[in-house]
Amino acid sequence: MLISELSKKTGVSIHTLRFYENYGLFNGMSDENIKTNNYKNYDESLVETITTIKGAKEAGFTLSEIKGLLETWYSKQFSIEKKVEVVNRKVSEIDNKILQLKQIKKILLAAIVDIENGDC
Repeated sequence: MLISELSKKTGVSIHTLRFYENYGLFNGMSDENIKTNNYKNYDESLVETITTIKGAKEAGFTLSEIKGLLETWYSKQFSIEKKVEVVNRKVSEIDNKILQLKQIKKILLAAIVDIENGDC
């Protein structure tokens, strides 16, 4: 399928798909017999890969992390324990971010009080 079809099937823009491909998350195949255009064909299995990338992005994984996961996640070498460890690490990172955001919120709320009191 062409990139436009892949975009329609996954709900990911063509621009984003090209970015992901350039980043190395997946590859399209050029037809060596056709010299008139640079069209690439994308395998149907990429729909699942793109869906995985979307889900991982929504869960807070970086593209670098996703690239590493895609290379190992479906291999038999990546055990259930390792998969759980990866997800637990991300949960821990998110918990830390939540704490940081709560601290920032307290600072901002205190700043509002100071502003309203004319102290700022």
